[in-house]
Amino acid sequence: MLRLSLGTGDYDRCMPIKDGRVKVQGVELNPLFLDAEELFFRMARYQDLDIAEFSLSSYVLSVSRGNSPFIAIPVFLSRAFRHGNILINSHSGITRPENLKGKRIGIPEYQMTALVWQRGILKDEYGVDPSDIQWVAGGEEQPGRDERIPWTPPEGISIEQAPEGKTLTGMLLEGEIDGLLCARLPSAFNNGDPRIKRLWEDSKAAEQDYFKRTGIFPIMHTVVIKREIYEQNPWLAPELVKAFQEAKDIAEKNLFDLTALKTMLPWGVFEAEEERKIFNGNIWPYGIEENYHVLDTFLQYHFEQGLSERRVRVEELFAPNTVKQSAI
Repeated sequence: MLRLSLGTGDYDRCMPIKDGRVKVQGVELNPLFLDAEELFFRMARYQDLDIAEFSLSSYVLSVSRGNSPFIAIPVFLSRAFRHGNILINSHSGITRPENLKGKRIGIPEYQMTALVWQRGILKDEYGVDPSDIQWVAGGEEQPGRDERIPWTPPEGISIEQAPEGKTLTGMLLEGEIDGLLCARLPSAFNNGDPRIKRLWEDSKAAEQDYFKRTGIFPIMHTVVIKREIYEQNPWLAPELVKAFQEAKDIAEKNLFDLTALKTMLPWGVFEAEEERKIFNGNIWPYGIEENYHVLDTFLQYHFEQGLSERRVRVEELFAPNTVKQSAI
């Protein structure tokens, strides 16, 4: 029996593993729920957990360099549309995506998965190239944030560091930057400060339109296993995939339970039903085949933006014995 640590976010799709309803055959797990920033930093710098949710972008960066200490499985614990996380100062004069050209835009880390998607969408759909923007990097709520994996910007990309002691949220509020690309919405926005607003006023409509046209529900995070553990126990990868799939099935069933609400959203069931129609019954797919187009698009963006040192193939990312699944 292997005894392994597992680090993930506090998600409904992980809870059945944490509380023991779902077991991983041959494994005694010590599950930890951690915020993404702490989890990714620890895994990138110290690899101090055996299995963990991890930034897709940081993982691809290390795979492109040929020195990744991990191997991934095709389980995607975090997905999110990111149109609604492109924010602007209300007095910046920005009214549409094309207005971002020539502006100073804040970023917590250039390599963040959410920002790779945002920059790719801005370029593909609106002709805004990353080189058109002056990027300002720093901590969103606390000053002094660094890239979790050291990285050198390619020629033509201008990134300056936020002044010492300043946060991106504070700079956005004061108009020192014109906008912000982020994964976590800043506290001032959540508190209703009128100086910050979304680039798309109806971001939900923009995101649904994007999905209907492209079929892309952006993947943010995958699950990685320390490479030496996988190499000694290759059976572990497919067993983890089965367990995460079973846990997700339980979470999805709870979304549509009409007998008793499993969440505190009074009309959550109706929202879930609407979204199931939009996604043709498969809201949150795991596996490579169903996600190939999403993953391949991300890998192209990652390479075009100078983060990958070479164009990585989808199949390179995952444990070989998880690329194909058995069928009855």
